[in-house]
Amino acid sequence: MISIRPASIQDAELLSTIAPQTHMESHGHSASAEHHEIYISKKLSVDAFTIELSNPDFLYHIIYVDEVPAGYSKIILNFNHPLIAEQPVTKLERIYLLKTFYGMAAGQKLFDHNVRLSKGHQQLGIWLHVWKENHRAFAFYLKQGFEIIGSYDFEVSPTHFNPNHVMYLKY
Repeated sequence: MISIRPASIQDAELLSTIAPQTHMESHGHSASAEHHEIYISKKLSVDAFTIELSNPDFLYHIIYVDEVPAGYSKIILNFNHPLIAEQPVTKLERIYLLKTFYGMAAGQKLFDHNVRLSKGHQQLGIWLHVWKENHRAFAFYLKQGFEIIGSYDFEVSPTHFNPNHVMYLKY
């Protein structure tokens, strides 16, 4: 059984456990361990999640498969992008699934959940950054109808950046 629940400040520790694992599973080969350690300590720590979960503009959700945490997502409503004419739009900032749960349709359900939330808030589309070498995620977004609208260099550490596509799905 798959369920999706909003995350709260009480989930900061859980997220700080699954987020680094999902990050490394999908991006671990993109930079050195030292660069990833910098990113994880800055963006995926208990403290970082506690701050973000305190911000009502950040909507985090955790997906469970048979009551086991399988992944999480983060969207930001009304987060316009200069390459997108329609406003308001949602940024899908993070959507990650633990590798163990691939092939169970959990990622699709989490994505669909975020799109429903976005549409329910009268957003006109959803956009994201995806690492150009994350072929699985890139193919997933193309299948959903996203189009490449630009590029972006994602900061892993102050000295390492990964090339990303900026992708957009208009509703």
